[in-house]
Amino acid sequence: MKRSLVILGSTGSIGVQALEIVDSHPELFEVVAITAAGSNPELLIAQAKKYKVATVGVINNADVIKAALPGVSVIDGANASTEIAAIKCDVVLNAITGSIGLGPTLAAIKAGNQLALANKESLVAGGELVMPLAKENQILPVDSEHSAIWQCLQGNQASDISKLILTASGGPFRDREDLSGVTLDEALAHPTWAMGQVVTINSATLMNKGLEIIEAHHLFQLPFSQIEAVIHPQSIVHSMVEYQDGSTIAQASPPNMKGPIALAINYPNRTPGVTAPIDWSKASTWNFAPIDSKRFPAVALARHCGSVGGALPAIFNAANEVAVDAFISGKVKFTEIIPTVEAIVAQYERGSIPTLRDLSDVSAIEEDARKATSAHIAKVAS
Repeated sequence: MKRSLVILGSTGSIGVQALEIVDSHPELFEVVAITAAGSNPELLIAQAKKYKVATVGVINNADVIKAALPGVSVIDGANASTEIAAIKCDVVLNAITGSIGLGPTLAAIKAGNQLALANKESLVAGGELVMPLAKENQILPVDSEHSAIWQCLQGNQASDISKLILTASGGPFRDREDLSGVTLDEALAHPTWAMGQVVTINSATLMNKGLEIIEAHHLFQLPFSQIEAVIHPQSIVHSMVEYQDGSTIAQASPPNMKGPIALAINYPNRTPGVTAPIDWSKASTWNFAPIDSKRFPAVALARHCGSVGGALPAIFNAANEVAVDAFISGKVKFTEIIPTVEAIVAQYERGSIPTLRDLSDVSAIEEDARKATSAHIAKVAS
């Protein structure tokens, strides 16, 4: 029987690759609904027609999409993905970028759907809300690092874990000492992965790895003292688990997201041929190195915010989203992204860090943090 899929963020990198997996294995999957921001209406319309979906969710260009898709239920507005995530199906793939993905994550879990989670901000901003609601194996990680850890944990006891070790490519500047003159084009020139702008810049600052450490803390229910990150430029070992007997189990495959996506949407089965295996007939060298916390302070800052907990990770994430957008639009320098986030975190820590009771609390504190970050950037730029 085919697995019914709802794909949130179908026009983004993860969504497009998921649909390519569907194309390769039409006998395994049926796409019943898709959503996107609507900035690429032509692609969204083409996807809806190709997969004959019953429902489409969109924020922008709703009139254009409705006119092009007679007979399709088109749900528009900021909550479209949240509404569609609650449609009963086998798997919801949350491939939305940003903390706007938290609402759909909660909706999918509450509806009892299996959740293939590529939206790390859901757990960064709202992990304390999400994890208590999720049943065992209801959240299946799509990020390659968390998918790797998940695979390395299979058949082992949680009590035997010594630590989780996330690998980081190091981004385009891992060997560059002076980052003061970094341009947008340079920040977007990732040496290993093809991703969207925000994720690529987060990789360049190593913010992405900081967010992933917080995500790992929630997914695997381990303290931050047992979660580390190392630089691995080849991006072939996606992450590792070290056990108390001194053994380390690693998951290795070429740098391709289709493997983790396919495993998450077809769990517990592995999907044949989704990505090429490592060619062991060719000589190769894999390197590992510690993260330079002086050049890349985002990881330590993330660990601090995650350890404090409450609303601080949501504040940290929201401030970064605004700072990255400011860099993209030329308002701040690359080297000002993380100091901006640090300043906002420090500003909130001088007061009382609120706890998170529900989604509205997360939305409110993030909106407040975004305003504070915008005000800080305007002040610094003036």
